Amino acid sequence: MMKLLVRWTASLGIFGTLLLASEAAMALPEEEVLKKLDPVPVFTIADEQGAPLVASGDDEAKVAGVFISQEDANQFVNQLKVKNPELAEKVKVVPVSLGEVYKLAEAAETEENALNFAYVPQQEAVTSAKTIGEANQQPYQGGVPLFVAKGGEDKGYLTIEKDSQQVIPFFFDKQQLEQMESKFKEQKPDVAASVDIEVVPLEGVIETLETSEDKMLKKIVLVPTEESIQFLQNVSAPPAGQTAPTPVAPEK
Repeated sequence: MMKLLVRWTASLGIFGTLLLASEAAMALPEEEVLKKLDPVPVFTIADEQGAPLVASGDDEAKVAGVFISQEDANQFVNQLKVKNPELAEKVKVVPVSLGEVYKLAEAAETEENALNFAYVPQQEAVTSAKTIGEANQQPYQGGVPLFVAKGGEDKGYLTIEKDSQQVIPFFFDKQQLEQMESKFKEQKPDVAASVDIEVVPLEGVIETLETSEDKMLKKIVLVPTEESIQFLQNVSAPPAGQTAPTPVAPEK
């Protein structure tokens, strides 16, 4: 897992072209979808038995929160300590891969009174998404924002080279995309003025991966936030004499 992230970070300065072509293909199988989701850590609130903390929605549906940010999850527990200290003593923040949440959600679809998962985006990402949406006349409609860059006359996706292949990076953090965009503009100043950032919801991307027959989807890579990358680095390198905890998502 960490090798993948290190290679990813190192490759941000190696740019490809604007990807325009779209070829028909079969929708991605679940194994391929999981490969894209597994490297992304998310954070849930779990009880002493490891079960997700569940809230009841307006329609009596059972909902478990899935935080994109570990800090946001920690803040939720801190607020719970004030509102319900007895419950707060019984819960903790638990990391899990986005792929694992996806599998749990898929399995729950066939169950009666199934547990629903509600993704909780970072507020900073939501604020950026609203600003970009207003500028593009495409208002933010909710969900976890992902940021992707397009450019050129035909507004193709900006790509980078990763493991000798051109991939389309979708970022949870707008600042990471801006760093890539800045380097791209230095290397290709002739298309710099045409580069725009667009926002798409994570939930929509996952649904598209499941259902679309566009071969370009195979090139999509989800880039964890710097906070998440730091978390993965910490769990992969424990202090001397301690055993490494179970990785959030093993590299496949």
